[in-house]
Parts: sequence; C-alpha cells; structure tokens
Amino acid sequence: MTTTRAPRGPSLPELARLFHALSDETRLKILDCLRGGEECVCDLTQILDAGQSRLSFHLKTMKEAGLVRDRKEGRFMHYALEPAALTVLESFVDALRRSPACCSPATDTPASPETASSRLPVRPTGRR
Repeated sequence: MTTTRAPRGPSLPELARLFHALSDETRLKILDCLRGGEECVCDLTQILDAGQSRLSFHLKTMKEAGLVRDRKEGRFMHYALEPAALTVLESFVDALRRSPACCSPATDTPASPETASSRLPVRPTGRR
C-alpha cells in the first residue's frame, strides 16, 4: 500500500523565484503601484517614470515568478497582483516567525538543514 503525503508548502525553487522577483527596487515599486488594483503598462511607465522596455523586463520576471498576472486589452497589457503568490510568501514568513529560532534566545549550535526544513512549510525539490 502506497501512502502519499500532502505537500507541506512550496518547493525551494518556487520560493527562490518569488524572493528573486522581490529583490529589485523597481519590482518593489511596481508591486506597490499594483496594491491599488490593476494597472496598464502605459500608466506604470508614467507613474514610475520608467521606459516601457525596462518595465516589461521587470514585469516578465514578476509574471514568471507568479507574483503578477496579466491580461491583454486591445494593444495594452494590464497587470495585477497574484493573491496566491502573496499567500505563499506570507505563509513562509509566518512559519519563520513561529519557528523557535526566531523568538527564542540564540544558541551556539545552528539548526541542521534537515531540522530547519522539517519546521518550515517547504516541499523538497523534486517531490510532490
């Protein structure tokens, strides 16, 4: 009899993509602009005083990471936050916050990767 376990959370590569997409000041500015709702690229270029090709590069990175979704209306692309990605990030950060290492006094011995990963909602690479 084979038992399958439900995934504990996103894989490390998924988390790395999300955090990479957050690691640029321009992309953080874009996210801030999208907090109020969907925006057209043409509006984002004016709001951020940035070229369309530069924003397209950053929006592509964000879309590939799953942070934003897009839709085409005529010639224009509109972007919005992807709530599922924000939930993943929030869950991961909450798990870090709840971990004993976060709120307990520092110890001289760091946790092993196996111990740390058992407390965090991370699915090992390649497993489903």
